[in-house]
Amino acid sequence: MHKILAGPADRLPRPPYDAEVDAIFRALDGTPEFYEVEKLRRDTAARIRPLTNALLTDKSVTVEDITIPGPRRDLTVSVVRPAATTGDQHPCIFYIHGGALVAADRFAGLDTSVIWAREFNAIAISVEYGRAPENTGTQPAEDCYAALLWAGKHLSELGIDPDRLLLYGTSAGGGLAAATALMARDKGGPKLCGLVLECAMLDDRNEKVSSQQFSTGPFYNSTLNRFAWRCLLGERVGGSSVTEYEAPARGQDLSGLPPTYLDCASAEPFRDEIVAFASKLWEGGVQAELHVWPGGPHGYERIVPTAPFAKMASETRLAWIRRTFFQTA
Repeated sequence: MHKILAGPADRLPRPPYDAEVDAIFRALDGTPEFYEVEKLRRDTAARIRPLTNALLTDKSVTVEDITIPGPRRDLTVSVVRPAATTGDQHPCIFYIHGGALVAADRFAGLDTSVIWAREFNAIAISVEYGRAPENTGTQPAEDCYAALLWAGKHLSELGIDPDRLLLYGTSAGGGLAAATALMARDKGGPKLCGLVLECAMLDDRNEKVSSQQFSTGPFYNSTLNRFAWRCLLGERVGGSSVTEYEAPARGQDLSGLPPTYLDCASAEPFRDEIVAFASKLWEGGVQAELHVWPGGPHGYERIVPTAPFAKMASETRLAWIRRTFFQTA
């Protein structure tokens, strides 16, 4: 059984939560004594099940599951299309789900594909990558890249505009999206018009100030983050042998990546590693846009979707995707 005890209480001052978030924090009052894979999977599945059911019964989109070859075994991808399609070629968002590398499935967060279909007439593709600890090292990223490569080879068949293929990842999926984009750069494609990293999990070292500020708490904290990275990397976590395909923050040269949108919140453990990654993108000559939204914990849009800053974050991200798709059309 993979589990880890919660770390010591936070010792550093930390940015305050938004008032709505703070009320939730006080109501939850406490942090788990330990983390384990199966409990995380059960709790996550219970949270996402209603959203998955809503997606699968939404009449504005169709959902098709396709089995494709993977690097070690067959993979399943879900393709979400606007039900009332117009035009032969659609923009596409290739989406990689979160879940601390160990939990959730390809439908986690995919309910947003209904918005993408409505706003952009976009197709969404989501892959069931192998989760840790059963899949370790570069294996989850290799699954994601294999699925992206499959999409790139079937653009015409799928009805996707080859100039409007965008890679998008949330949380752990954000880290995998960054790793997949690096693989696409290094292995010759497919061509990406953009990369969206939403609250991305990028660095296994947990050394940044924000990681120390948010080592405990009922929202995603760096104690859980250390557990998640250990599930992926084992005893190598934090060591010199970890590669950029495992933890993208390890990358020294981010040149050649597509235009990138990064966002996070001020009150989450990933804040400083995301800011550092944006700086590394600029260092490599990549066009990158960074937003740090005040008062939010990790996953703020799911926790307090009605908060003004959460609405602004969603609208700003959609506006960036719209510019990316329709400036390249």
